[in-house]
Amino acid sequence: MLLSLAAGPLALALFITNPPAAAAQAESDTSTSRRTRLALGPQIVPSFPGADGISIRPLVDVARARGDEPFAFEAPDESFGPSLVRTGGLRFGPALGFEGKRSRDNTNGMLPKVGFTFELGGFVQYQLTPKLRLRTEVRQGIGGHKGLIGTVGADYVTRDADRWLFSIGPRVTLANGRYNRAFFGIDRATAMTTTLPAFRADGGLQAVGVTAGLIRQINARWGIYSYAKYDRLVADPGRSPVVRAFGARNQLSGGIALSYTFGGSVRKKAAP
Repeated sequence: MLLSLAAGPLALALFITNPPAAAAQAESDTSTSRRTRLALGPQIVPSFPGADGISIRPLVDVARARGDEPFAFEAPDESFGPSLVRTGGLRFGPALGFEGKRSRDNTNGMLPKVGFTFELGGFVQYQLTPKLRLRTEVRQGIGGHKGLIGTVGADYVTRDADRWLFSIGPRVTLANGRYNRAFFGIDRATAMTTTLPAFRADGGLQAVGVTAGLIRQINARWGIYSYAKYDRLVADPGRSPVVRAFGARNQLSGGIALSYTFGGSVRKKAAP
């Protein structure tokens, strides 16, 4: 199970409460036992949507596979959530995410704070070809910004079984008016008490960007997981006085983690 940018604690909790029991018996039956890959490391992400500063957060990746089957591809920026329905190349499931808070200190006390937000929603993805996957997800904020946010993306994936995997693809982020006004809007009351102009951020397109990921095995057990992500704020978020005064239109994220594979065995021969 790969995680969203801020879903590390949830993925790690799932791993702890449901440990890789197959590790103890994998060596005796690698054709049917399960393998679990756990990656831990740091990542940098924008402190909040539109921020010009970054925060360091844990990067956690948990992936599972049976026998010698390669670990299934999951993009590094998709939300946490298993596939509950599978039919052909089509999959459905829940999407769980988090969004960091914005404090008054981040805006020199001029704008109201936006609390830490838990986001709950779902995803749909389709494997168009062995190397091309399409995915969309929508999440509703519970607390915090209380808005609706969604992403649409595609990933081109090339790999040699589990020896290495590289992915890259475009992203489009959309949000409703409530979400955009929470982070990018300025109401009239705030404008009257600050030097900032009133600005109503409507819903629609929020950002366009690209995400790339690289996984590389060092040996049969140890490996490296890394990713980089770039988003450019557009439309009302990109025009917001909040971004001009306290943030940046260019949003960068990235991380690197050391991985360890429990159970089974990693194939030593290159895939044909």
